[in-house]
Amino acid sequence: MSDRPVPVGALLRAAPPDRLPEVVADLLRRHFAAGHVEVLVTDLTLRRLAPLLASDGPDTSPGAMRCLGSQRVGTETDIGGRARLHLPLSCWGERLGVLQVDLEGRPEPEEAEQLRAVADELAVALRAADRLTDRYRRAQSQERLTMAAELQWDLLPGRSLGDERFQLAGQLEPAYDVRGDHYDWALNGDRLTLTVLNGAGEGLDAALLTVIAANAMRNARRRGADLVEQAELASDALHARYDGGLHAATLLLEIDLVGGWVDAVDAGSPHCLIGRGSEISQVRLEQQLPLGMFGEARYEIERFRLEPGDRMLVVSDGVHAATAGGTTTFGESALITALRRTRLQPPAEALGTVMRSLRDFHAGTEPEDDAVMVCLDWRR
Repeated sequence: MSDRPVPVGALLRAAPPDRLPEVVADLLRRHFAAGHVEVLVTDLTLRRLAPLLASDGPDTSPGAMRCLGSQRVGTETDIGGRARLHLPLSCWGERLGVLQVDLEGRPEPEEAEQLRAVADELAVALRAADRLTDRYRRAQSQERLTMAAELQWDLLPGRSLGDERFQLAGQLEPAYDVRGDHYDWALNGDRLTLTVLNGAGEGLDAALLTVIAANAMRNARRRGADLVEQAELASDALHARYDGGLHAATLLLEIDLVGGWVDAVDAGSPHCLIGRGSEISQVRLEQQLPLGMFGEARYEIERFRLEPGDRMLVVSDGVHAATAGGTTTFGESALITALRRTRLQPPAEALGTVMRSLRDFHAGTEPEDDAVMVCLDWRR
C-alpha cells in the first residue's frame, strides 16, 4: 500500500460518469494491492445486488446482503488468510449498493479507514452520475419497466434519507409496473416535508396525473409555500387538466425534527400509523377532498406529535386496503403483525419485510392496485 494519500475524489470527478467503477477498481489494485473488486448496486426491489464490473447475474451472497442491510463493513476470511471486504455504498442515508474488495489479509485499522473513505467517495459520485448515464439504471432493472413505472421511478427523490435526527425510507410495488402511487420528500433545515400520493386511473394515465400533482407540490414548496398552498396548487392544476375526472388521494406532512410536531393535510386515502414502544395505532385525521376532485378546493392543517423513538409508517390503499380472494384486507389482518415483527429493523429493512408480507398475503394472485410505503424513525 502506498503511503501517499489517495485522491479518490479528484479521480472520480475527472472520470467519465459511466466509468466510475473501473476508476475505483484500478485505484484499489494499485494502492491497496486488491485482487477481485466488484461494485454491486441494488435492484429496484432491494432484494438483489447487480454487479457493474462482471457479467455475472445478480449477487445474493449473504455477506453482501448483510452489509447492505446493516450498513456496516463486513470481512470474510478464507483458510489461507485472504480477506473479502464488503463496504456499504451509501450517500445521505441512501443505500446504493456494496463495494466488494479482496485483499491478501485483513486490513490494518488505518487501511480499513481509507477503504471506507473510497467507498464513501464512490457512493457520492454514483449518486451524482445517475442522471448522466444509463449504465447504473440498466444494472438496477432486472426486467423492462412499463412506461408508467419509468416515469414514477424517475420522479422519486431516492429510496432512503437520514442523519443523526431521523431515518427515512420508501418503496414502491410492483417495482416494474407501478402506476399512480408515489412518494416525495425534502429536507430543509429542521423541517422534513413528506407526501404520499395515490393517483387515480390506470397505467400511463395514472402516472401522468401523479407527475402533475407531485411537480405542482414541489413548485409550491420550493417557493416557501406551506402545506395548504402546496395542496391547493396541486389540486387546481389537476382540476384544470382533468376537470375532476381524475384526482389524487394524498397525505401531506411536514415534520419538525426538533420538537416532533407534525403538520398534516389529509386529502384522501393514504393511512398514517405510529409505532410507540410495543403499541401501533393509526393517526386519525379528518379526511378532506382528494386533490383535483373539485375546482378551488380549500384545505386545512391538522397537527399531531411524535415522541423520540417513534416510528411513523405511511401506506397507500394498495397496502392497507389490499384484498386477496375476497378475504379481509391486509390492513385488518396482517399489517400490524408485520409492523411488530420489524420494530428492531431500520426503516429500509422494515419496508422490505412488510412488502414480503404483502406479497405473501396475495399468495401468488395479481394485486389489484400498486402500493407505496414510507417509514420514518424519529430519533431527535
